[in-house]
Amino acid sequence: MSDGTGAHKVVIIGGGFGGLVAAQSLNKTPTDVTVIDRRNFHLFQPLLYQVATGALSPANIAAPLRSALKNQKNTRVILGEVTGFDIPGKAVLLKDGARVSFDSLIVATGSTHHYFGHNEWEEFAPGLKTIEDATEIRRRVLSAFERAERTTDPAERARLLTFVVVGGGPTGVEMAGAIRELAKHTLRADFRNINPATARVIIVEGQTRVLGAFHESLSAKAKVSLEEMGIEVQLDCHVTAIGAGHVLVKPDGGKAEATRIDTETVVWAAGVKASPLGKILADALGDVTVGRGGHVPVNPDCSVGAHPNVFVVGDLASCAGTNGKPLPGVAQVAMQQGEYVAGTIVRRIKGESPKGPFRYFDKGNMATIGRARAVAEAFGIRFSGHPAWFAWLFIHILYLARFENRVLVLFQWFFNYVTRNRAARLITGERPPDTRGTK
Repeated sequence: MSDGTGAHKVVIIGGGFGGLVAAQSLNKTPTDVTVIDRRNFHLFQPLLYQVATGALSPANIAAPLRSALKNQKNTRVILGEVTGFDIPGKAVLLKDGARVSFDSLIVATGSTHHYFGHNEWEEFAPGLKTIEDATEIRRRVLSAFERAERTTDPAERARLLTFVVVGGGPTGVEMAGAIRELAKHTLRADFRNINPATARVIIVEGQTRVLGAFHESLSAKAKVSLEEMGIEVQLDCHVTAIGAGHVLVKPDGGKAEATRIDTETVVWAAGVKASPLGKILADALGDVTVGRGGHVPVNPDCSVGAHPNVFVVGDLASCAGTNGKPLPGVAQVAMQQGEYVAGTIVRRIKGESPKGPFRYFDKGNMATIGRARAVAEAFGIRFSGHPAWFAWLFIHILYLARFENRVLVLFQWFFNYVTRNRAARLITGERPPDTRGTK
């Protein structure tokens, strides 16, 4: 409850799917909401791979948090980094020394890349979680084609035109498909010394099938589609080393030697771990221990430990579903948890009885593989091809934060479909040479 000095103070850390929905759900309620994030925008992460392959610009899939929440009179946004918690004093501690007090706290800081104890691989195999990640991957992919155009060494050219995606989940499959389409269609007439369509795109997956979270029949269809596009799929294999210019891949089990793949460009899509803030929160609470991957175990109402006013939602939370297994780290879970926690807080303020434990309503899974190639399953119905692809397009347009983003992305997708062009093929991130003073 409130401390008696005003409205009930709710602090939300993180402006991702869970945090933003929680804030929006508290609109026009007897609360004083503060959203804190290190970035000033909400990012639609499922479309980052399209930024990484030049199909969309970063601004197409991001919305300023202040703009998204500008009509909520009870909400303010703070650009800042949370470094700690004063649980007895009910305050969040910021890097600049500021304290933000709360009556209820919602932590929704998501996840980051997980290299399974090999953090040294990050230098050579960036993951895909931020705009900076996407533009760095875009730089590496496009630069590889540019360097291949200039080299006269066939072996070096083959290495530059080999792209390895580690991980065969939705992100890995979508990324591999986008790189292949970029090489085969978009760049086909842009170079004089190379044929971009000869580029190799390889998926390395540790499980026995791609899209392991999907039904086996859809996984099989996805594999067929990938191979029809010219993508090499190596299943039941694990990466044992990643270095400058190569990847070592070893089949799972048996005594087979690791195979070396000479490549300039590696994309990591094999795993994620919870935000480091989860461990900081757990230490501050004192009665909670983070689990595997840094996830914070939560109670059935998404609260943490013996602290009914502290909630964790989204990828940071380890929340069991009705089958007893942890819920997947997908946007739908975070959004539903954000809405649920906001409702729980309001019910408490009004003195109403709890609604009951959080129950995730699974609306299905979908993944796109390439142009008119996708798989989807919802409510026991499984489909693929054009119907799944159109469903994927519709859902992703629907969940973009702003109407402006929806219009821009829809137009760009239509243009890309008709022309097979990717207009955002910009190599950025490296400082160009200083040519001032030259003629």
